[in-house]
Amino acid sequence: DNRFNRVIGKLLVRESGPGRGICRMFPDESHANLGDMVHGGAILTFIDMAFFAGGRVAGADVMRAVTLDCSVRFLSPGRIGIPLDAEVELLRETKRLAFLAGKVVQEGELVAAFSGALRKATRRR
Repeated sequence: DNRFNRVIGKLLVRESGPGRGICRMFPDESHANLGDMVHGGAILTFIDMAFFAGGRVAGADVMRAVTLDCSVRFLSPGRIGIPLDAEVELLRETKRLAFLAGKVVQEGELVAAFSGALRKATRRR
């Protein structure tokens, strides 16, 4: 597949209880910044993908949606070679919007906290 999401590499997704999902990525050298840590852009891409994959297993109808808003706080560096987990919670869903929040953790350490909203595509007539 030549779509952008291939830059993340292998992505695992599973349910984590009602309204929750977990996504896992495996950062390698291709995700590194000049300091040999996980690049912030790679983490942002991972979070955006987790909104959809994690949101979907959490129960949100987001197959045809776009990211409307995304807020991220980077709290510690991500290390190369150690899996990153995005724990996603579906906060609320309406006919047109899904609101999600979560955190990115690596071996129990908080790497980033995030929240966002997805806007569902309207059906064409």
